[in-house]
Amino acid sequence: MKQHILIVGAGFGGVWSALSAARLLDQHDRNDVRISVLAPQAELRIRPRFYEPNVHTMMAPLGALFDAVGVNFVQGVAENIDVSLKQISYRNVAGSLATLGYDRLVLAAGSKLVRPDLQGMLEHAFDVDEIEQATRLEVHLNSLGNLPDSPARNTVVVAGGGFTGIETATEMPARLRAVLGSDANIRVIVVDRGPKIGAALGEGISPSIIEASEHLGIEWILNASVESVDAGGVTLSDGQRIESSTVIWTVGFRASPLTEQVPATRDRQGRLHVNGHLKVLGQNDIYASGDVAYAATDDLGNYAVMSCQHAIALGRYAGNNVAADLLGVAPMTYSQPKYVTCLDLGAWGAVYTEGWDRQLKLVGEEAKELKTQINSVWIYPPAADRATALAAADPSIPVA
Repeated sequence: MKQHILIVGAGFGGVWSALSAARLLDQHDRNDVRISVLAPQAELRIRPRFYEPNVHTMMAPLGALFDAVGVNFVQGVAENIDVSLKQISYRNVAGSLATLGYDRLVLAAGSKLVRPDLQGMLEHAFDVDEIEQATRLEVHLNSLGNLPDSPARNTVVVAGGGFTGIETATEMPARLRAVLGSDANIRVIVVDRGPKIGAALGEGISPSIIEASEHLGIEWILNASVESVDAGGVTLSDGQRIESSTVIWTVGFRASPLTEQVPATRDRQGRLHVNGHLKVLGQNDIYASGDVAYAATDDLGNYAVMSCQHAIALGRYAGNNVAADLLGVAPMTYSQPKYVTCLDLGAWGAVYTEGWDRQLKLVGEEAKELKTQINSVWIYPPAADRATALAAADPSIPVA
């Protein structure tokens, strides 16, 4: 019987784990190990683009790619990990419970936005975390033109001034004007707990965020948070009321709750601690990839963040090493010393930095061209050609 590598998740970490495992098996001319990917859909959803319009197109089909490299796709939602029996229980498309055994497991189940238990949050707030939610927001935005002109209709409130919040907010003026017209008296307001605009992203990026915000007419309310949401707007922690039909929550991401079923150490975001080969500490048969892995990127104390930049590289290493484990060959130590930030700032442009200290390299239109290249080309999976796909899965290829 063939040994079995099971990968849970078809995001960036899962897709690249599958391709990299297939690559190493191919290099050793081994056909006695099978690879399966368990996920709700055979598609890579391009999550970094969900703040953009036409979000329903932001996915890449995986069926032909998996067929080309010999990866088996299983459609379903993982519900339980039984470490002792080495099996996953999942809900299939018919809604029935089924199981999959494994010899080695790569957990690449991603992360989710965590909404706080605030009044009206579930009923009235939007987000751009999943394609279904981002599509719901897009449908809502496109319907605003059917409503009578009012401050609430014309105002978008973005809760959170981090990476996702800024990219969402700076895209909103253009999206609103496309629906409401160029003469509409629109407002886009970012509500952030931080003391300064863009404080979480550092001194190098902050001036560009401020300039872009001024250019686009985006307002910031600092040292504040959302206390409640209703159909007509939001109430802030300082008691201030903002009339708005569109409130978008962008704060707080946590690793898949499946990590809680693995007896191991987790960080405050629920990510599993792994060794240099991305094997979960304390587990002999489980590896972690993407947003569920708390992995050191270098020897300087830096750790991977929840981003496709790190998930792609983590996937390449995790897939290589899980296959190496079964083949009895030497694994590769995960290393990703180069870190970059490319923040989209809507019609104003973008800002690009290098290093964990975020040294400014490109600003405005030059950075925007790079961001467009990243979002439309670099983060997409390779073509469904076996040689091309396997070559692209080499862990030594730099991501940033």
